[in-house]
Amino acid sequence: MDAKFIINDGQHRRAAIISALEQRPELAHETIAVVFFLDIGLERCQQMFADLNRHAIRPSRSIGLLYDHRNDKAKLAKLVILKSRFYKEIVDMEKSSLAPRSRKLFTLSAFYNACADLVEGLATGNLNDDARLAREFWEEVASCFPAWTQVKDGRMPASEVREGFIHSHGIALQAIGKAGNSLLKAHPKDWKPKLAALEKIDWSRANAKVWEGRALIGGKVSKVTTNVILTTNVIKQALGLPLEDAEKKVETASRQRDKK
Repeated sequence: MDAKFIINDGQHRRAAIISALEQRPELAHETIAVVFFLDIGLERCQQMFADLNRHAIRPSRSIGLLYDHRNDKAKLAKLVILKSRFYKEIVDMEKSSLAPRSRKLFTLSAFYNACADLVEGLATGNLNDDARLAREFWEEVASCFPAWTQVKDGRMPASEVREGFIHSHGIALQAIGKAGNSLLKAHPKDWKPKLAALEKIDWSRANAKVWEGRALIGGKVSKVTTNVILTTNVIKQALGLPLEDAEKKVETASRQRDKK
């Protein structure tokens, strides 16, 4: 009974239990399972730690963002969803990839990326004001995609929309956020009417002439940075916005590859 106990794995849980006991002393009557091993040396102890954590399952990025209360951009994305009746219905707050039968269109992690790009250089630091602008923008975007509304209302399966259109994937959402950032900067007062141009883009995945090599690689959606930029370029051109130097370079490189 005079043995010294060392916590090899679970230090965070131990700290959480101590904090919980301070707030709720009655929890002291609860029990938890633990496993004891004889300490036969530092090397064995270190190996045990490595073995225990080698196969640990990392939580999804969306779960990480959902529970992150220090990340201001995560707070912004969550507040926009929380305050929006529309996005609350079509954004999955826990998963980072959607199952084929999911009734959602986007994940929190995808919406986080899109919101972060939207407010880049525009955020005032006032969470409520920034969230109000972002929500206004995204709800205006939603009005340009009737299929999103049909999914929200249960009149069309989300899987059918994702299979048929680029606009219902995270890469398009992020690209719209990037293009939206330029739109808000260039037209801070009259940006809403200009978003109507989103409806004129042929978002069909079958439109390989536009999307293959941009949002699609070999017919599959690609989320790498270059593809996000190339998808953004299509949207910016539709909105009548000039491309930045970095975007022009990526566009030129893509066209040169196509010629080869």
